[in-house]
Amino acid sequence: MTGTAPGTDTPLRVGLVGYGLAGSVFHAPLIGATEGLLLDTVVTSNPERQDQARAAFPDVRIAAGADELWTRADALDLIVVASPNRTHLPIATAALRSGLPVVVDKPIAGTAAEARALAALAEESGLLLSVFQNRRWDSDFLTLRALLAAGRLGDVQRFESRFERWRPQLKGGWRESGDPAEIGGLLYDLGSHVVDQALALFGPAASVYAESDVRRPGAQADDDTFIALTHTSGVRSHLHVSATAAQLGPRFRVLGSEAGFVKYGLDPQEAALREGLRPGPGWGQEPEPLWGRIGAGESPLTDGGTPVPSLPGDYPAYYAAIVGALREGGANPVTALEAAAALDVLEAARRSARDGVAVAL
Repeated sequence: MTGTAPGTDTPLRVGLVGYGLAGSVFHAPLIGATEGLLLDTVVTSNPERQDQARAAFPDVRIAAGADELWTRADALDLIVVASPNRTHLPIATAALRSGLPVVVDKPIAGTAAEARALAALAEESGLLLSVFQNRRWDSDFLTLRALLAAGRLGDVQRFESRFERWRPQLKGGWRESGDPAEIGGLLYDLGSHVVDQALALFGPAASVYAESDVRRPGAQADDDTFIALTHTSGVRSHLHVSATAAQLGPRFRVLGSEAGFVKYGLDPQEAALREGLRPGPGWGQEPEPLWGRIGAGESPLTDGGTPVPSLPGDYPAYYAAIVGALREGGANPVTALEAAAALDVLEAARRSARDGVAVAL
């Protein structure tokens, strides 16, 4: 994979496309906090967002469109695509054809076939193509993965994962658009996270069943979706994403042959980034009341389980791995082919919900 030569002290210069929620809250702060990266250019045509970018990064260049990046490709080392979903594929394609490595926010594309074609282009070009699946570095996910590695649950039989919100009023914008070209709706938004986590933990899916609803008045895209996976490993995953959950269920409920693990509450890193906090000492740590519990039994009063200290969440690890991949040939933290496998599941879920049948993969 191409990048700045190993051993150099010159930071990798990043062009960030998009400065909405993904660009301003997630990518720009994490890029700015990563040793070896320099936020060189922000692409946004919105004057207010241009001002926000300059205020946060006084030395940053501003470009009104991504085409301006390709004219100075030799001055950049990495492109990060954090623009609306429909633009991910064309911008990533243009970046690769300009000879630049790329990080793309999820979902990488609208279909698995498009994701695999993009992966092939990156492979042919000898360029890094990575997908920002930040929820692999959530506190709860890291904690659960450690429990599984230690065998503390025995053989996992069922994995329940919920990414639920209570947002009865529409916010508007492309994420809630019913236009298929926008790749909106919760299936491709929050669903990209829960499916990716399930596949990362328990391996490929053999079949998919889904129920998808549009519940809020005036809504056009799915806002309450359930996905059931049967993994080739035998584990069954039940995944819920919703904007209409008046009472939130556990983030994780994992049932094994020896014990179960239940965890409520969402990783604190997104809230911290939204508040303007930046990675440093104590980053990603959850307060004790949010720790999950492990145990077995039938009484919620006496068999509630033992608290499991949450491992710190670590979104900065993603971009640290990107630096390692570009400078030293380290592993790609999330490959486009992994993202394509998740899109296989999302496409099957959409077909299942439409036709009311399970879909074999």
